[in-house]
Amino acid sequence: MADMFDLTGRVALVTGASRGIGEAIAKAYAERGARVIVSSRKQDGCEAVAGAIAATGGEAVAMACHIGDMEALAKLFAAIEERYGRLDVLVNNAATNPYYGHVLDTDLGAFQKTVDVNIRGYFFASVLGGRLMRSGGGGSIINIASVNAIRPGPLQGIYSVTKGAVLNMTKAFARECGPEGIRCNAILPGLIRTKFAGTLISDEQQLQHYVGSNPLRRVGEPQDLAGAAVFLASEASSYVTGEFLVVDGGFLV
Repeated sequence: MADMFDLTGRVALVTGASRGIGEAIAKAYAERGARVIVSSRKQDGCEAVAGAIAATGGEAVAMACHIGDMEALAKLFAAIEERYGRLDVLVNNAATNPYYGHVLDTDLGAFQKTVDVNIRGYFFASVLGGRLMRSGGGGSIINIASVNAIRPGPLQGIYSVTKGAVLNMTKAFARECGPEGIRCNAILPGLIRTKFAGTLISDEQQLQHYVGSNPLRRVGEPQDLAGAAVFLASEASSYVTGEFLVVDGGFLV
């Protein structure tokens, strides 16, 4: 029987892939044969991950892009089309959370930055990626959301709002793009040990609350997300679209 999780030859773009969850997903894809595009804001960070993949026999290329910049986003997908002529998997992982504090004290700058990256960036990356998938006969869009989309995190108001929007975005793309052979699903991580989550992990009160409320009694690691991302990119999930896969150690339970 063929390996349903094999990604050999598939072209996969992972945003926010210079570290953390994105890096773990990019490496997992390469291990299963995908040609991975490692993207994040800084080229040197992308090259470090692409180099690590190549060193273990995988195939990867570094393409820096700030997904909150529409011109940069358009250039990224143009470069992908020129190099590969197709896109099979898009992981929208790059995100921002510039404000950690009471929702009533949210300033416009933090609000706008969060919306520009977490909603507008995901949306237009999906539009541009979806067009390449449509011309290639289909593909898989995977949005990295958050458990905050279901249960807003304390002192994370606007971030939680944007992640809630990502869930409805996932359903909208799944419904409209399904006839084109494009699936769209979301992964909802709990608290994962990354630099991005550093503020939360360094807040001892919040950390103890999370661990104490988590049946597995631990913070997640980036590689805990890799299996879910491989599943949603592969033939193993060929009849799955518009769904939300929670990877949180049982926190929402």
